[in-house]
Amino acid sequence: MSAMHKYLHKVQYYETDQMRVVHHSNYIRWMEEARIACLDSLGVSYRELEERGIISPVVSVDCRYCAMTRFGETVRVETALVEVGNVRYRLAYRMYDADSGQLRAEGESCHCFVDNAGRVLSLRRADPALFARFRAAVEPAPA
Repeated sequence: MSAMHKYLHKVQYYETDQMRVVHHSNYIRWMEEARIACLDSLGVSYRELEERGIISPVVSVDCRYCAMTRFGETVRVETALVEVGNVRYRLAYRMYDADSGQLRAEGESCHCFVDNAGRVLSLRRADPALFARFRAAVEPAPA
C-alpha cells in the first residue's frame, strides 16, 4: 500500500441541504478530487495519462457514511493507492473532520485503463514505464 496522501476540502454551502448537512453525493466528488491529488503526489499525473492517450474511468465506487458533515467545516481526505494491476487500480479513502479528527466517511474506488476509443488496455504493455511508476507507488520500499 502506498503512503497516505492528505487532501483538504472546505465544505461549500452549495454542497449542503436545507439543514446545512452535506449531501451524500459530495463525498464521492471529494474522493475524486483526492484521487487526482494523490496520483499527482505519487508522480502519476492524470494529465500525463490523458496526454499519453490513456483514460481512467471509474469501475466501482463505495462510500460508507459515519457522521454528518456540515457547511463551513474542513474535511481531510486521506487517500492511499492500495492495488495496481495490468488493467485496473484501486484506492482507499478515509474522510475526517480536520479539526476534531472525527471519521465522517470511508470508501474506495476502482478504476481501469482504457484508450481514447474506450477499449480496455493493459498499462503494462501500453506504457511499461508508466506502469512501473504505478507499481512503485504501492510496493513497499526495500528495507
